[in-house]
Amino acid sequence: MLFGGRSSEHSISSATAGGVLRAINRDRFRVIPVGITRAGAFVLEDDDPDKFALDPAHMPEVVDNGSRVLWPEANGARELRVRRADGRVEDLGTVDVVLPILHGTHGEDGTIQGFFDTLELPYAGGGVLDSALCMDKHFMKIALQAAGVPVAPWVTVRRAEGGDADAAAAAAHSAGLSLPWFVKPARAGSSVGVSKVHDESELAAALSTAFAEDDKVLIEEGLHGREVEVGVLESPGDAPARASLPGEVVLTSREFYDFEGKYLGGDGVEVVCPADMTADEIAAIQEMGLRAFAAVDGRGLARVDFFLTPAGPVVNELNTMPGFTPISMFPKCWIASGMTYSALISELIDTALARA
Repeated sequence: MLFGGRSSEHSISSATAGGVLRAINRDRFRVIPVGITRAGAFVLEDDDPDKFALDPAHMPEVVDNGSRVLWPEANGARELRVRRADGRVEDLGTVDVVLPILHGTHGEDGTIQGFFDTLELPYAGGGVLDSALCMDKHFMKIALQAAGVPVAPWVTVRRAEGGDADAAAAAAHSAGLSLPWFVKPARAGSSVGVSKVHDESELAAALSTAFAEDDKVLIEEGLHGREVEVGVLESPGDAPARASLPGEVVLTSREFYDFEGKYLGGDGVEVVCPADMTADEIAAIQEMGLRAFAAVDGRGLARVDFFLTPAGPVVNELNTMPGFTPISMFPKCWIASGMTYSALISELIDTALARA
């Protein structure tokens, strides 16, 4: 199991590791926890769920303990080793499959997937293409549009092209985007760097926040509709992918579903699963979720986020490694659909093994 990483979502990945370590079927799987520090070192971690518990007062992280995990060489070798802090090298066993529960850059963007493809190591979750596409919201929207999947109207602004508030506002107006706008980094997740802009006076600050995470930023038109999400799972073998029951993010006093509301216990938001929807609405969300998954050559899993507008569902984004803590929407949707958290973890691993 691989977690942590160099992105701004390091702590969320670490918290997910705590949930997975607690729930994984120990009768079937022997877990080797490999953490990636914020500096990018691969270290052998403790197999202790409590060490990585989701605590808003003290978010978990991978700390460099001096060990270094030595990955197998290519040509079919799968032996994993560790060099301890005192220089001793130990064999850890043969790797059957890697479960990368990484979020953000250097984990959810196709880079780690390409690394394991090069080493010929089977791994769970998305592949290189779908991970890279869905990590970059600009290109994800282009791929979805090409497949006829509706997305929220947007413009993309780049720091290299100026990226100042006046030019960005002019681009948004020329694209016909109505206020409010959501300003978000193109390649970040967990709502990191996202701001809601009610009028143009707030745009400069929102761009500054987003550009702190990425040099490419999207300005999206705020859509009016219910925020619903559905989980998608690849099926082993030739069986088609399937979608969970939808869940809903209900905002009571919070402006949008931000990082605090998702992970820090912030007030003003409720995660409801299953959502109170008609059978037709559920079918429409599930069908479009599967269409979106296919449009990006989805593999393994994804959470598809929608706005359910009066004109029908509109895709906001896909996450190829969605929040996977026990309180996250993706597991909640599958639990509501009749699957346990432990069985969901097993399914991801089994699908990767079947693909290998």
